[in-house]
Amino acid sequence: MILLHTSDWHIGQYFYGYDRKEEHIAFFRWLKETIKQQAVDVLLIAGDIFDSPNPSAESQRIYYRFLREVTTENPALQIVITAGNHDSAARLEAANPLLQDMNISVKGVIRKNENNETDCSCLFVPLIKNGKTEAWCMAVPYLRQGDYPNTESYAHGVKEMYEQLYNEMNEVKQPGQPLIVMGHLQVMGSELSSNDRSERTIIGGLESVSTDLFDREDVLYTALGHLHKAQRMGSKQNICYSGSPLPMSFTEKKYQQGVNIIEIQDGQLTQMERVNFDPPVRLLSLPDEPRILVEVLEEIANLPDGDIVAASPYLELKVLITEPEPSMRNQIEEALQNKSVRLTSAVPFRLKREGDLQTFTYEELKTINPMKMAEDIFASRYGNEMPNKMKTLLQSVIEEAQR
Repeated sequence: MILLHTSDWHIGQYFYGYDRKEEHIAFFRWLKETIKQQAVDVLLIAGDIFDSPNPSAESQRIYYRFLREVTTENPALQIVITAGNHDSAARLEAANPLLQDMNISVKGVIRKNENNETDCSCLFVPLIKNGKTEAWCMAVPYLRQGDYPNTESYAHGVKEMYEQLYNEMNEVKQPGQPLIVMGHLQVMGSELSSNDRSERTIIGGLESVSTDLFDREDVLYTALGHLHKAQRMGSKQNICYSGSPLPMSFTEKKYQQGVNIIEIQDGQLTQMERVNFDPPVRLLSLPDEPRILVEVLEEIANLPDGDIVAASPYLELKVLITEPEPSMRNQIEEALQNKSVRLTSAVPFRLKREGDLQTFTYEELKTINPMKMAEDIFASRYGNEMPNKMKTLLQSVIEEAQR
């Protein structure tokens, strides 16, 4: 049995105001071809299908069109989908009566029985090939408060939830049958993007769970979502994030996007392979290190000329500010005319000056020279002394105010 693991599609994301519809369509076109080439039996999608719990009609059309096309082209394909923290669990499950007829299982809502106990069986999916159950999937969506046992911490509650699921799964599956686990969470020791709201920790890192939760003899592979960098973890390196198919921020521009292919034979994990996907639009940061505006404009001049098209790179500029530049935006926009790039942001960087923070009493504040205060603020923001011309102008304002 061959499985393909993907996650964190974030359909509907706007990148600094730019619609990424065509990029997602290109990924789904590639994904359909990869499923066919790899003869995939099961597609695992580990959460964050959409970028918003209330996706647009267009985003939903892209999603459902892909599901219809991939199952039509691969009639034996089985699909297991879990909800992520960006998804509305109920919205994802709403189409289940139709999707079940397409051999698609969507797991988002944690259901309770009449005793308010978790209905574990609703998260168990048999993975079937040629009419035979080859493996079982424990398809766990993103767990919100109330989904897991009420304990002193998120991590402890999630651990108890998974332990309960493992115990009940052992009563369902036959001895020797492989177990695949899905989850949408952060594992301790994993690498996050440095500045990305979509995978940022929720309660200060306390929600990270140990790899021990999945590093078990009876678990062949753990398909995780939530983090956008593909990475392997655990003693057997079989606890995996597939990563997102598109970079979600400039901090992810050097990530290698793709999907994971897993092969199971005779109840054993026989192969794990990474298949890379090259996103159709590049993320470009200029310069490599912040430079003054004049040097940034020189870098822009070296960019290729042409019209802006669907494949034009997204551009981030890093400008070192050493003094106020009120016309910076106009100069950048003028330099970018006829350049085949899409400006996302011009990030200002300021030199930092060493020194301790000072505190003053009210009486001390009254004795501070306003010019000295302005010079200190200017130096802290721009890393050098205020120009003489600005000092002269400011001094005239101070004298006028005093008069």
